[in-house]
Amino acid sequence: MNVLLWILQVLLALHTAVGAVWKWSNSEHTMPSLGAIPHGVWLGMSVLELLCVIALIVPAFSKRLAILAPIAAAFVAAEMLFFSGVHLASGSTSIGPVIYWLVVAAICAFIVYGRLVLKPIRRSEFA
Repeated sequence: MNVLLWILQVLLALHTAVGAVWKWSNSEHTMPSLGAIPHGVWLGMSVLELLCVIALIVPAFSKRLAILAPIAAAFVAAEMLFFSGVHLASGSTSIGPVIYWLVVAAICAFIVYGRLVLKPIRRSEFA
């Protein structure tokens, strides 16, 4: 299970890094349904995404920071749900992006569940 969780974390980190770079190089107006997001928030989300990338990977090097991975995955899941909500609230009829965001959110939820429930972080890892 640990190997699967690490594979998913690395893939999520790559996905999130690409998303952060994309946000810096493209406007939120690239996808009309996300145009309701202010530009400063859009850029701020990319900075938070880069922090999530680090938080998803750093537990591989420091067991004391293991709690960062599920926190980062939870943030990315919340962001995906936020995008889904904004997209649906915009009145857009395309469901493709929502399905994509919900699949990513489900993978994030599995990482959180896997790290906190299936393979719980022990207190000894923080000592």
